[in-house]
Amino acid sequence: MSKVCSVQEAVAVVRSGDAVASVGVIGWITPDALLKGLAERFRTDAQPRDCTFYFPCGTGDAMGIRGMDHVAIEGLMKRIVSGSYVNPTDPATGKRPELMRLIRENRIEAYSWPIGASMHWLREVARRSPGYLTQIGLDTYADPNQTGGKFTTLAKDDLIRRVNFEGKDYLFYPSWPLNVGFIRASTADEFGNLSFEDEPIHSSSLQIALAVKACGGTVIAQVRRIVERGSRPATMVRVPGVLVDKIVVEPEQMMTTHVPFDSSYVGGVPWDGRTSDTLPLGADKIIARRAALEVRPGVTSIFGFGASSDVPTVLLEDGLFADGAFRDYQFTTEHGPFGGLVMSGWQFSANKYPEALLDGVTQFDFIDGGGCPFAALAFAQFDGSGNVNVSRFGVANPGAGGFIDIAYNARELLFTGTFTTGGLQVNFSDGKLVIEKEGKVQKFVPSADHITYPVRRNVAERGQRALIITERAVFEVHADALVLVEIAPGIDLKTQVLDLMGGIAVSVSPQLKEMDAALFR
Repeated sequence: MSKVCSVQEAVAVVRSGDAVASVGVIGWITPDALLKGLAERFRTDAQPRDCTFYFPCGTGDAMGIRGMDHVAIEGLMKRIVSGSYVNPTDPATGKRPELMRLIRENRIEAYSWPIGASMHWLREVARRSPGYLTQIGLDTYADPNQTGGKFTTLAKDDLIRRVNFEGKDYLFYPSWPLNVGFIRASTADEFGNLSFEDEPIHSSSLQIALAVKACGGTVIAQVRRIVERGSRPATMVRVPGVLVDKIVVEPEQMMTTHVPFDSSYVGGVPWDGRTSDTLPLGADKIIARRAALEVRPGVTSIFGFGASSDVPTVLLEDGLFADGAFRDYQFTTEHGPFGGLVMSGWQFSANKYPEALLDGVTQFDFIDGGGCPFAALAFAQFDGSGNVNVSRFGVANPGAGGFIDIAYNARELLFTGTFTTGGLQVNFSDGKLVIEKEGKVQKFVPSADHITYPVRRNVAERGQRALIITERAVFEVHADALVLVEIAPGIDLKTQVLDLMGGIAVSVSPQLKEMDAALFR
């Protein structure tokens, strides 16, 4: 009997009060037709109601591929647990995602988990264990001693606990059942065997299917095409049909927003390490250029979402990848691609011209096992106690993503971002930086809105090395101080750096030097 059905037939299995898990990483591998279909069912029938949605990662970009924003409807969504959220302003409407409004206005129960936990938790549900135990995330916003990952006051249940086991403190994420799973692949046969040949990342598709089936639930797969059973080598099939209950065919599913399909994202195509693309000269490019000086061939390096993901593009633009030299650099992201070019903006997560791929859960095994000794990450705030914040600030509630796992397990950390934000305008003249308009929002603050990672504590206790790189200044994070080690040519030390540090104590290195003027040309 065929498992192929319509979207309407598939989403009809979701009942009021169900917990629905869905794969998706921004626009990549998002089962958008299923999420849209469930929202349309609710608008038509007012059913199902009061569902819990579990997204291991921010799903959809809330623009071309709406993803989790489809189901951000009061009445349908009672609770959401997500490894990250998306906050872009839609250029077509000028609005932020509806989900962000529901969180800001305290309309739903919203929880944010680090992606490492949201991925690994699925494995514990799949093997029917009591839950996920980890030391990663202690003393961050996920810790119940901080907020316990709660993003709204309606979120009253303690989904994360701090426990002591054999004399050590851990964070414990208790298991709870998942009733329905939405996953996505490229191809299925009528039995439901799934292959991913068009998908540049796999994320948690397999793990969601395993977890939902362990709970006695229903797994629904969205695919591009149907093929005859037995027509593909078994090595291509990553999810066996015994884990799939229903299949929805969506022939026009996008690889990601604005990209129907691009073979360079799945690898196996020639590349000479060159490109005609360039980043426009501006603050972000200066930051990426300076950060690129810290990148070394042969060191597995992981790049996070935001300004840090521009670093590989700068290396490419400067010709360091030409004639096969890109193979000397081992680049990855939290979502599992290895090699090739890390992408920035809303194409982040997948790499172009990759050489290998791990699924999302296994990638966090690699990260947590110390496989990425060098990490470049963004920052939104840095405070007087040496804490960095990227998870909640201003009107943005992005969550941590993979930030906490990446930062905790790296040996060298770069935190990249503009010195101020909110209208910052810069210019360049004769290799000097000119601040034409200062940003309205200071990023160095007495106390961060959220603690995403306690940098100074981990420098002191675990011997990490950390740099903060901005367009006008570079700081080293020491165990007892923030030390200014470089300043941009043309910048006044007092008025354009020290006076804008939010009262944070800063030591100026006796060997303070100017950033290389070549960065500003």
